[in-house]
Amino acid sequence: MDDELPGLTYLKMLCEQLPFIEVERAFNSPELFLKEYKNISFDVCLLDINMPDINGIEIAQLLQDKQVIFTSAYPEFAVNAFEIEACDFIKKPVTKERLEKALLKAQKQLNEGNTKTFFSWNTNIGKSTIYFAEILYITTSEIDKRDKTVHLQDNNQLILKNITLEKLLSLLPANQFLQVNKADIVTKKVIQAYTADEIVLKIQNKTKTVLNLGESFRKNFTAWMQN
Repeated sequence: MDDELPGLTYLKMLCEQLPFIEVERAFNSPELFLKEYKNISFDVCLLDINMPDINGIEIAQLLQDKQVIFTSAYPEFAVNAFEIEACDFIKKPVTKERLEKALLKAQKQLNEGNTKTFFSWNTNIGKSTIYFAEILYITTSEIDKRDKTVHLQDNNQLILKNITLEKLLSLLPANQFLQVNKADIVTKKVIQAYTADEIVLKIQNKTKTVLNLGESFRKNFTAWMQN
């Protein structure tokens, strides 16, 4: 929300360029937002601070179950923002890179709080919702290394377009998913056995699937499995 329409339009455009974000509504009126926000399904709210009648800090205090990211041209407001435990504070002008970093941070906090059971991303069949419970493991595409293949419980696959493993890990709950080599992410529930070099996956209606356990990933993997 931003009371200045050009700024609001620009912020909405940046959000629409991020494949893991879906814009539900955009408001340039704090009063209208306060009338309607309870009827809107959303997890993260982008808020300007310096607005007439009611400022962004006051609005954020009403959104107790949401992640809030402030955007403001006034860096002195950052102290107030973090006093109310805002997810992030972005100084205007907002860049796509800085916005993406803040939204990924919000997504990670939501996942760690177990408030989310899925994430959304552009795939080979369009923007898709992928539920954590349906994922078995994720591999880097052999056709295009920028893409990742999600292997699902129903023996189907989805191709996530243009996403790094680092970004994927920020979207997935850390207690369930871990990177095990330079190309693959696995979920704990499908691990049948492992050695110092290999991980054996138990997947229904499939022959044995074996992933390499990278040497630099071994220590974290062992600790993760013991938790």
